[in-house]
Amino acid sequence: MRNLIEIRGRIVTDSDLELICTLVDKNKHRSRCSISKLLASEWQWYQPNGRLKDRACRDILAFLERQGLITLPALRPRRKQVRKETQQLQISFEFNPIAIEGKLNEYLPLSFKMVCQHPLETLWNQLMADYHYLGYSNLVGAHLKYLVYTADGHLVAALGWGSAVWKLKPRDQAIGWTAQQRKEHLHKVANNYRFLILPLVNIPCLASHILSQNIRLLNDDWYQRYHYTLSLLESFVDASRFRGTCYRAANWIYVGQTKGFAKRGNRFHYHGQPKEVFLYPLSPHFRKELGAGNALLPPLRHPAMRDYLSLNQTKRGGKMILEHEGWNRHLPPPLDLDDQDIEALGEEFEQFHRLFQPAFYRVEQLNLSRRYLQGLMSPLQRKSVEPIAVSLMDTKRVRSLQLFISSGKWQTETLATLHRQETAKTLADEDGVISVDSSEFPKKGKESVGVARQWCGRLGKVENCQSGVFLAYSTAKGYALIDRRLFLPKKWFSEAYQERWQKCKIPAETPFKTKPTLALEMVQELHKEGLFPGKWLACDELFGRDSQFLDNLPEELFYFAEVPCTTRVWLEPPVVEVPAYCGTGRKPKRKHCQPSSSTVSELSKNKRLNWQRLTLAEGANGPIVAEVTRIPVFESRNGLPRKKVWLFIRRSIEGHEIKYFLSNASMDTPFDEMWHVCMMRWPIEQCFQEGKSELGMDHYEHRSWEAWHRHMTFVFIAHLFLLRVRHKFKKNSSTDTASSHTAHENNFAE
Repeated sequence: MRNLIEIRGRIVTDSDLELICTLVDKNKHRSRCSISKLLASEWQWYQPNGRLKDRACRDILAFLERQGLITLPALRPRRKQVRKETQQLQISFEFNPIAIEGKLNEYLPLSFKMVCQHPLETLWNQLMADYHYLGYSNLVGAHLKYLVYTADGHLVAALGWGSAVWKLKPRDQAIGWTAQQRKEHLHKVANNYRFLILPLVNIPCLASHILSQNIRLLNDDWYQRYHYTLSLLESFVDASRFRGTCYRAANWIYVGQTKGFAKRGNRFHYHGQPKEVFLYPLSPHFRKELGAGNALLPPLRHPAMRDYLSLNQTKRGGKMILEHEGWNRHLPPPLDLDDQDIEALGEEFEQFHRLFQPAFYRVEQLNLSRRYLQGLMSPLQRKSVEPIAVSLMDTKRVRSLQLFISSGKWQTETLATLHRQETAKTLADEDGVISVDSSEFPKKGKESVGVARQWCGRLGKVENCQSGVFLAYSTAKGYALIDRRLFLPKKWFSEAYQERWQKCKIPAETPFKTKPTLALEMVQELHKEGLFPGKWLACDELFGRDSQFLDNLPEELFYFAEVPCTTRVWLEPPVVEVPAYCGTGRKPKRKHCQPSSSTVSELSKNKRLNWQRLTLAEGANGPIVAEVTRIPVFESRNGLPRKKVWLFIRRSIEGHEIKYFLSNASMDTPFDEMWHVCMMRWPIEQCFQEGKSELGMDHYEHRSWEAWHRHMTFVFIAHLFLLRVRHKFKKNSSTDTASSHTAHENNFAE
């Protein structure tokens, strides 16, 4: 079927058009109003209160006639008659306000008279016309009107409830519903469109008491009249006239301001008087009843809701959400960002941050994660929790941010998974290289999780530190850290450390695992996800000398592993046999190899090796050059030959530094491809350098297991955002992220 028009939520199709034409032909003698009622009845199209939606059908008929699709009966002359409400206003009541003063309890209990379709409705209309600053206007849609009397029968107030406004940003944000959900459930919201305390009535707390008491009656009266219940109430307060004290005292919740527009007909006109918006939920599950069910949003009365609403209602204009005092626009590598870029960067950050929303349960967690990310990317000298909270929030929020990172109930691994998915969208390439490395974080105390005296690569000696194992992914598009594991030294599994184990909240089922074992688990999980294509894995000596790690890597991966200079290999497959018995002593049982193996260091001195001189990069003092070569060898395992692998050797021109690598790549692998992988080994080091120098990777002061992994994940996310910024805001089209690899290699090559 062909869709013709959608109006008031109804889509008119070809079959609907045929029905309309049939109705018009059969009822040419009847009025357009009658035909619209017949059409609504045929469609079974009703309002929530059970009445036919004939007015909407009339609009559809008029539109189709304007399009030339149907011909309606001619308009009939309008009868000269006064509207019912206008007639009622002409019948005036003799009402003379009297002075009523005193304490509220002197006039209790109050009585409420619902006056819709009651003779007293005329009095209600007259009171609004005479005493309310907005006057009286004819009401359309569902509504209720009340008059309020004291215990001795004196009239003191009048108030009315009606249909909610169609679009109201503060309300819609507080509910968290979509446009479709609003269309389906808006009838469950009522608007307190009039509230009048009569002149000369001066009773403290009367207004708030009336509001609270009337709300208790409202839902029952609404159900009796319209056959459905309400879930939420709304009201507007003109701040230039009133302070909204009675609404606040009656536990209504301020959620924001209107923009100063009013709807007249089909258009909005600016009147320049923004009004405060107050809400009152009639049910603790009002969001679910309104079709939203947004688990992230806290209760309306929660302090975090105020932060959420104020954050979403802030005009972007010249101030972006990412910006704060001292914002540093010189991101690594430095970018020349102008003011227009800075403004766009705020929206870019907001869109980026929303990608990670599924990891959090409540909106306050979402807000705290936003601030933590901003703090990591800020120019603060110390990027731990307290400086971030003081700089970007206030001193009262330090504890909130600490608990959010250390023990907050949200999904750490979901956040890490979302980060990997977004990283793959940015970097994934068939020529990608996975890198494995460890990084250490010096610590002075003994209470942090996993801290012990161990080798600290950053200091180049054994020192008190924490150590983590990391995965990185590098392509021509850039590089990023994608997974992490904290290494627990063996002493942490002894009885002496059980108290610290509990304080650091280490999962009870955590077994001891070496760094290569941790790395292997991450690589295997990464391979199962299938997010990062590529056939190479590069690692340093710590992992390259672990045969269990290399042998259990996924079969589809070629490793390019740095090995110690003492690694033994053969140039040719040796003869493996048990030596002949010489006639004296024990008979030999172990197999021996002839000839014996050589170390890779010894092979590098062979004058027959074909060395190639290659330029790593253009350094500050000229080209940085290295000599490289490769030869096929047979690796030695427990003194016996194993499979044939490549030995790749790289040395400086002066010969002071030589590095050795083994690779299980096929023998027909091009030399240039292996040289490329050798160069792609270094971006993980650059990730550590940028993370520690720019993003506070080593600034954390958390002591728990969960907090360490959460902090590292946030650093990864911040680094990914900066990578996307580099892609989007690069000024020189000839300079891309890939070229930055060369610059970073300079640091390590030198």
